[in-house]
Amino acid sequence: MNDLGEYYLRLAAAYVRGAALLNRAGGCEGDGSSPAQAEQPLTIPAHLLETPLDELPAHDCRALLTLGRAAGLRLHPFKKSHGDLPRVRAVLGFLHGVSFDTLLDVGSGRGAFLWPLLADFPKARVTSLDILAPRIACLTAVRAGGVESLQPIRADIRYFLAQPGCFDVVTLLEVLEHIPDVAVALSAAARLARRYVVVSVPSRPDENPEHLHLLTRERLTALFETAGPFRLRFDAVRDHLLLIATREG
Repeated sequence: MNDLGEYYLRLAAAYVRGAALLNRAGGCEGDGSSPAQAEQPLTIPAHLLETPLDELPAHDCRALLTLGRAAGLRLHPFKKSHGDLPRVRAVLGFLHGVSFDTLLDVGSGRGAFLWPLLADFPKARVTSLDILAPRIACLTAVRAGGVESLQPIRADIRYFLAQPGCFDVVTLLEVLEHIPDVAVALSAAARLARRYVVVSVPSRPDENPEHLHLLTRERLTALFETAGPFRLRFDAVRDHLLLIATREG
């Protein structure tokens, strides 16, 4: 399952299975989002729903994708090319060098980092935070379809109520530049992180109207001065700035 191509197939298969199960049940798992909606009736043979995801052979996973596409489910978020992004490779490389059991991924979006993360660390307990209901609906379907290590939650990091230090790692990748009060968001992430906070942001101005800040090394350093005792390490990764903050003490 460490091969991203194989895991892409299983994630997409989990999404189709979960969409069928959630729509049949008429709801999601208490996060307030709607089930993933198919344009046509989604009828799946019982054995494809009941067999544990890890035990499904590749041809059954492909059969699920065929059924999902025929019903109009959009499978484009499950791109195996996500793992080729330099910033994603850099963060995964860091995570392979440390020990962690729990990770909070803030603003998972379409899964550019989340899917490769789940592929590389299938035993880690990953909580995914996003404010958009359709994205949480997609992630909830993936969980319902068999990826039980994933816990999607619709919430804003600035107001997310959880115990301090309850996650070994908190990742905010291509997120902070979208948040108006970035200091509050970073402070919340630092409070939740027991060991590491990992941040990536654009390193140069762009024309994206949703980017509210250009967060430089100096600005991030100043923000962390009030967030707690962290040791900071910066790296440049192809038009992005990567920050790994390690809690001290």
